[in-house]
Amino acid sequence: MQPWDESTRCVLRLPSGRLVRGRGLRQPLPFGPLPQFALYLQGKPPPPVAWESRWLRWPDWWLPADPSEARQALANLWQRAASERVEVACSGGQGRTGTALACLAVLDGVSAAEAVGYVREHYNLRAVETPWQRRFVARFER
Repeated sequence: MQPWDESTRCVLRLPSGRLVRGRGLRQPLPFGPLPQFALYLQGKPPPPVAWESRWLRWPDWWLPADPSEARQALANLWQRAASERVEVACSGGQGRTGTALACLAVLDGVSAAEAVGYVREHYNLRAVETPWQRRFVARFER
């Protein structure tokens, strides 16, 4: 398995070295290797893809419809990132995707208080768009 190339747009390196690609589904698929697994954060099911994926109901600008399911899906994504190319994506690649990446950072050992800043510094300055998304990350536990 080839890992993500860190020069590939939107790949976040977590402190453990795990790599997770974040992206917006409205954008064309980035150049480079395909993911082996993806978590899609959408209000409705995403279009089918050629790789294994999971859909998590998460309306735009809001929080996951089922927070415990979200926690389990994010923990699974974090575990898979240790040995697979994984991605997380929503429509725009910033709010829901940034929130999920910040939660992955918490699972990886970043404090919940610092996780949003970590993702904004290493992924996208506009990640985690709403106050309730920031609060979701602040309350997310390892």
